[in-house]
Amino acid sequence: MQKLYKTYSDFLSEHFSGKIQKIAVNMGMSCPNRDGTIGKGGCTYCNNLSFVPEYCRPDLTVAEQLEQGKLFFGRKYPQMRYLAYFQAYSNTYAPLEVLKKHYEEALMVDKIVGLVIATRPDCVSEELLDYLGELSQRCFVMVEYGVESCTDRTLKRINRGHDFACSVKAIKCTAKRKIHVGVHLILGLPGESRKEMLNQADEISALPVDVVKLHQLQILKGTRMEKDYQESSSDFHLFSPEEYARLVVEFLQKLRSGIAVERFTNQSPPHLLATEGWGLKNHEFVHILIRVANESQGS
Repeated sequence: MQKLYKTYSDFLSEHFSGKIQKIAVNMGMSCPNRDGTIGKGGCTYCNNLSFVPEYCRPDLTVAEQLEQGKLFFGRKYPQMRYLAYFQAYSNTYAPLEVLKKHYEEALMVDKIVGLVIATRPDCVSEELLDYLGELSQRCFVMVEYGVESCTDRTLKRINRGHDFACSVKAIKCTAKRKIHVGVHLILGLPGESRKEMLNQADEISALPVDVVKLHQLQILKGTRMEKDYQESSSDFHLFSPEEYARLVVEFLQKLRSGIAVERFTNQSPPHLLATEGWGLKNHEFVHILIRVANESQGS
């Protein structure tokens, strides 16, 4: 069977020898869709607690968080090296000098060999990208954009605060500076058809993207989407693992082969879920995905 997709490990092996692990860092950033700059309340699905590790605490310095992360991961692999993953909220949403201080502090920590910076496509400036472009000449740098959907109607519905054209511009401007680009998409957002979800593979494939992270829609407690779901659940289709695997197989068939897929699922803590979760880790879902792909090829 032809390989189903390029893995994140495949991608990292093109740039590093040996084992590499990301360590999440929380700089205590905010978001323009929360503080009133663009909007208030944030995206309708957002509860940042659902994916920030416990060791990732903004009351600690960047260096302290990274050292704790190294202790967490290093017991099993003493020779491991690390990427500082600025994860929580929008990690380019601050004055450039403040951002430089945090990024440079991370790179001073032993065994940190690069940065992955998660942000919104409307939170990057030419000045920042110029700096990151210079930085990428001496270490690994990836900017990971929360695109979430390529459909403007959906972006408006989830109160994203930008359109898909904004994502396209940010991705192209980033790649032009030889900075690696990651993209995050949510499959199953309310009102999107299967065709629209699959067409996103074509849209992303046409852009200079290195890595994609997918995950299924989850309804989280305390979010505006939980209220939307309670009021009109017919607008939502929450996939079973098998259904989602079939969708992802089709998505991968359309995705450009040079794009690595880092993740397919995100399983939030059960106490944060407003609907029943799968109880599957990403690697467990991959087993289902491969089985479904094999079955579809044999049918």
